[in-house]
Amino acid sequence: MNTKISVTFVGLIFFLLITGCDSSSKPSLMNLRSKGNGPDEFAIVPAGRLIQPKSYVELPLPTLGGKNRTDLNPREDIIVALGGDKNLTSKDPNLVKYVSRYGGVEEIRSILANDDLQFRKANDGLFLERLLKVNIYFKAYKKYSLDQYLEVERLRKLGIKTVSAPPKAKE
Repeated sequence: MNTKISVTFVGLIFFLLITGCDSSSKPSLMNLRSKGNGPDEFAIVPAGRLIQPKSYVELPLPTLGGKNRTDLNPREDIIVALGGDKNLTSKDPNLVKYVSRYGGVEEIRSILANDDLQFRKANDGLFLERLLKVNIYFKAYKKYSLDQYLEVERLRKLGIKTVSAPPKAKE
């Protein structure tokens, strides 16, 4: 009987040690899982009518981020979809001058990526949260979230006109 208990205990310790040694260097705070095994109906957005090609051999190879038969101008389409003007580019000297008027850091993307990685490593969750892949994103970033009702109140006290915030949810 003692042998069974000790084997079970050693097996449990071994299991916990193995699962605790995660080889992932990038912590994942947002662990989303699908509840079903079906397709994601929002993954594909048809741009137009589907047309069967005359020959599948003559189809061009896909180019990531490049032009193809359905996305003739993918970069411009994304800019317009996000509310931008496709005629403005990063090469526009007036645009660069305007956004750089207060200065800036050239390598800001790599600095922010490194800082965010350090933050995610420091806020990677407890052992069981990592083991069970619990979503801890909102818990980790809670101190950085903005309370919209307090902010609207603060701005109104300063005399700044604001749009109304959505009504508070009843808890």
